[in-house]
Amino acid sequence: MYNRITSILLRAILTLLMVATLNFVLFRVIPGDPARMLLGGARASATAEQIEAQSKRWGLDRPLIPDQLVEYVGTTLRGDLGYSFKFRGMRVGDLLLERLPATIALVGIAQVLAISIGVMLGIYAGWRRGGVVDNVATGVSLLLYSTPSFWVAMVLVVIFSTALGWLPGYGAYSPGLNAGYLSSLLDHLRHLTLPVCAVALGLIGQYVVVARAAMSDVVTEDYMVTARAKGLTGRQILMRHAFRNAMLPVVTLITLNFGYVVAGAVTVEAVFGWPGIGGLTVQALNARDYPVLQGIFLLLGASVVVANLVADLAYGLLDPRVR
Repeated sequence: MYNRITSILLRAILTLLMVATLNFVLFRVIPGDPARMLLGGARASATAEQIEAQSKRWGLDRPLIPDQLVEYVGTTLRGDLGYSFKFRGMRVGDLLLERLPATIALVGIAQVLAISIGVMLGIYAGWRRGGVVDNVATGVSLLLYSTPSFWVAMVLVVIFSTALGWLPGYGAYSPGLNAGYLSSLLDHLRHLTLPVCAVALGLIGQYVVVARAAMSDVVTEDYMVTARAKGLTGRQILMRHAFRNAMLPVVTLITLNFGYVVAGAVTVEAVFGWPGIGGLTVQALNARDYPVLQGIFLLLGASVVVANLVADLAYGLLDPRVR
């Protein structure tokens, strides 16, 4: 058990180092000159001297390998993600901390709703295969699973914001809102409703499909027949034997989805103008802001690695054969 945990941790550390190196290379092959973008954009009139001065100021004039790469890896290991090109003078870490709560609130609430509804519905559909609930849930879930989340978001905006006017479809707060804490919180929750639904609907489809398939496999196992032969009731068989074994692949999906908490709603955030990591990613891409992009993707990579780590450890708890 100790050797297994050590192996998992070493693999996670090596993966993070690879992600950091890939980040450095990936964003420097993007077309465009960050020095020119710093001077006002790709179409801005800037002299060669001005571009050279900006490159020197931000260290862009030095060789990529090894100078910039060594400095990047060293500062990253110290927890210093550098300064943003676009947001002058702001640390990348501060920008991420400023935008991260909005994304965590959006995807976190959506995940909780999706797990609560999708897993239970999928388990029940797999337990009662061929029934009305199974047929309806499977059909709707496959439709939601195959539909891009940004398309679902646009449909929700058209129906519930534009046509019916029930809920706001853009931003996190109403413009010019000057109210107390409770009113501001309610306004924020109203703005949060449609983005959460857009993310949750796709996740519910995933959880129903995976949970139903897992439960369908479990009910055909020999130990299920033995449990019935012992005289156990259907509820006892479901809770003592079927549910725990069916949760193994579901746990993997849940942990991986939590790993994508940063990037999973980028397109949804773009549709709703939600002020989270997704909006920051779009701004950084347009500005060729290497430090911010590197920080975002490093955060994403770290979250996925940690999620895989949690999944491996959870497998050991749920299935003694893995230990």
